Amino acid sequence: MSDWVHIVDQRSPRRWTGWTVLITLVVFFGVIFAVNGAMIYAALSTLTGTDTDSAYQAGLQYEQEVAEAQAQDARHWRVDAKLTPSAAGERVDLSARDAGGRPLAGMDAAVTFERPTDRRLDRSVALVEDAAGRFHGSAALAAGQWDLVIELTHGGAQMFRSKNRVVLK
Repeated sequence: MSDWVHIVDQRSPRRWTGWTVLITLVVFFGVIFAVNGAMIYAALSTLTGTDTDSAYQAGLQYEQEVAEAQAQDARHWRVDAKLTPSAAGERVDLSARDAGGRPLAGMDAAVTFERPTDRRLDRSVALVEDAAGRFHGSAALAAGQWDLVIELTHGGAQMFRSKNRVVLK
């Protein structure tokens, strides 16, 4: 004789009725819709997905920007920016000189830190002119990658513009 005992389950299997199938499907798809809704909300609240406000207007301005860049290159100006940590955040020291090395007098300078991933985090820096062609300002910025945009204007006309990627620690 064998020592093995065969036990038979006396319970009857659970039956699937129409209501059971309906409730299972409703719960299954309800979970799918809830997760999709949460993912859509997270995606739209963190990144807008647009790089420019109007691609059409940006295209119309392209030729003008090319002409301005060529005029800027012909001037041979030297504009240097130095970033140093300070109590108020990042200190920006800007020096602007013409092709002969003389300071650029009578210019208005503007510096903007643009976050490459989210335009809502962009920060403008108020610059103060120390001497002819020398400016400084400070901005509280988070660590990470930023685009440093420097613009020099004279009488409302843009004379110089540069955009450089910087990494703040």
